[in-house]
Amino acid sequence: MTHAALHGYHAVDITDAELARRATAGDAASFATLVDRHAPACLRFATRMLDSPEDAEEATQDAFWRAHRAIHRFDDRANFRTWLMSILINRCRTMLLHRRRRAARIVLDDDAVRRAVAPVSGSDAELRGAIQRALVRLDVGQREAFLLKHVELLSYDEMSAITGLGISALKMRVQRACDRLQALLEEDGYA
Repeated sequence: MTHAALHGYHAVDITDAELARRATAGDAASFATLVDRHAPACLRFATRMLDSPEDAEEATQDAFWRAHRAIHRFDDRANFRTWLMSILINRCRTMLLHRRRRAARIVLDDDAVRRAVAPVSGSDAELRGAIQRALVRLDVGQREAFLLKHVELLSYDEMSAITGLGISALKMRVQRACDRLQALLEEDGYA
């Protein structure tokens, strides 16, 4: 039973904006319903963006925590998912920045890393792995744009609201990401 059902209403009958208004008024079940609704997409995006389930879970939890603390600033004329994704993207960007700073201080033994990677079985699993490896090699801005468009299936208007970038810049990033992904997959033997 969902949090919403416990409160005597069905979550499917209530918009995100109404749930946000109720959450602002102190209704914890309404915010929990928003979490239930949006957590899968947030976790999916963060996992692909950060290439780490643990970091993705941390970023997603932090984004929801920040959203809860700032729910009173949410403009219910806006799209809640767009507002939440902008918080999540900022958390992912921060984590990537911190990760790069840590990595700059660590010297990797490439041979040891190659020996430690377990072989993937099955052609679907291999392709998924190749795609994820290629995604990680994309410029962060391109990866972000690609995931928002082709995984989260957002419109360019929604993407613009989330990232603060213009639509033409986002279209260019998506196109460049697609071109780069194709080249990277061809390098890995996937044509």
